[in-house]
Amino acid sequence: MVLTRWTAIWWLFWCAGLAPFVLLMYQVVTDQAGADPAQMLVLATGLWALRFLWLTLAVTPLRRLPRLGWLIRFRRMLGLYAFFYAVLHLLAFITFILGWRVDLVWREFTERPYIVVGLLSLLLLLPLAVTSTTYWMRRLGRNWVRLHWLIYPAAVLAMVHFIMQIRAGYAEQLLYGSLLLILLGYRAVVKLFPKKSRKTC
Repeated sequence: MVLTRWTAIWWLFWCAGLAPFVLLMYQVVTDQAGADPAQMLVLATGLWALRFLWLTLAVTPLRRLPRLGWLIRFRRMLGLYAFFYAVLHLLAFITFILGWRVDLVWREFTERPYIVVGLLSLLLLLPLAVTSTTYWMRRLGRNWVRLHWLIYPAAVLAMVHFIMQIRAGYAEQLLYGSLLLILLGYRAVVKLFPKKSRKTC
């Protein structure tokens, strides 16, 4: 099989997306996950879900730059990685923090607002992951685009989930919040001033 340029780039993106997971597993297996491996896994998977979600949102403005239009080919993969790490985040929390105890799971998911918000974000990402294939794009037609607007409230809820967990420093939350404002602000400008946006992009 001849390895084309796009195939090589696809594999590069695929390996890059999986690299954080491999690194986390290596840290756990080699006892390099710190004093509290369970907490490290929960926090790390949550952060990677957020990063990939932001990268997915960043594709649209970046592809308008010269020679970066090709990024659109990999937006689907970035979005699926965001969902993948979000699911790992949830599973790590239920498995290593709650131990799959039904009473604890029920209490946490009904009494802690930040968990409810995070779960809502994940639920909004679920239909996007399920309908990410070409088959669903063709079957849903224009409704596919409307459905995938759910990424915006999902991102906002994910950010709220992150902010609600502030215990001491807030530098990380400020950084991620600022990036989200830029990414969503860009879309608002394009929507409100489409003609000017085309001239500047």
